[in-house]
Amino acid sequence: MKLEIYTDGSSRGNPGPGGYGTILKFGQQEKELAEGFRKTTNNRMELLAVIKGLEALTKEGLHVDIYSDSKYVVDAVEQKWVFGWVKKEFKGKKNADLWKQYLKAASKHKVKFHWVKGHNDHPYNERCDVLATDAADGKHLLIDEGFESGLYN
Repeated sequence: MKLEIYTDGSSRGNPGPGGYGTILKFGQQEKELAEGFRKTTNNRMELLAVIKGLEALTKEGLHVDIYSDSKYVVDAVEQKWVFGWVKKEFKGKKNADLWKQYLKAASKHKVKFHWVKGHNDHPYNERCDVLATDAADGKHLLIDEGFESGLYN
């Protein structure tokens, strides 16, 4: 069986309050993850959704299909841009903290990204959108240290 991760990120304003939604699917089993942050960006939440999905995996060496509506995330990995950024030590790149976290989490698995059109009646993408927006609208928002510190933007 293959493991699938569906993701979405949201921000109310860019920057503004934001959140991510992630669904892990293995056969008939599903697990939902979501968190909200008081000030962040949409791209950070899109990437964090992927990271949190990968970090939730308890076994290494899995074949993981990740579905995202973020061209920013999908293209950065599938077009291998992120590996060029590594060689240049992320000089001038936003979200370096999260890209480094992504690379560490992804290195434990065989990851393949699939772009899905957002808001196009894809049931898992729609559910992730609800998780992300509900998290962004929540009362107990976390601090996105990487964003609020200004070091990675």
